[in-house]
Amino acid sequence: MRRAVFPGSFDPITLGHYDIIERGLTLFDEIIIAIGINADKKYMFSLDERKHFIKESFKNEPKIKVMTYKGLTVDFCKKQNASFILRGLRNPADFEFEKAIAHTNRKMSEIETVFLLTSSGKSYISSSIVRDVIRNGGDVSGLVPETVIIK
Repeated sequence: MRRAVFPGSFDPITLGHYDIIERGLTLFDEIIIAIGINADKKYMFSLDERKHFIKESFKNEPKIKVMTYKGLTVDFCKKQNASFILRGLRNPADFEFEKAIAHTNRKMSEIETVFLLTSSGKSYISSSIVRDVIRNGGDVSGLVPETVIIK
């Protein structure tokens, strides 16, 4: 079974994330959307809200699991018997950052990182931009799945 982990904070999940996950489904038998828990990070949405947004977005997709984890992504992958980490790339800066992480992960394990380029119409979307739009009362309907409930 080709199982991939798609890690992130998903605060909140965006249409960019959704794009990568949807396209990843054609490559993998199962994708675990893994919400990383970082006690030092301040989130806009609670862990339960983020899980709910993702589960609702993919409620009709049996190849998707939603889980949470702490610690190293490669350790989580090993526990889940996942041989791949799925990552999205929006721009050259993402590539440089993700490349360093992928090399480190590969050095620590046999887990391969698979990169997908975000579709051109969604490459500008990031969770931090979405949070800024929300904080300022803007409309995020074209940036996030319909399941994301704005506070």
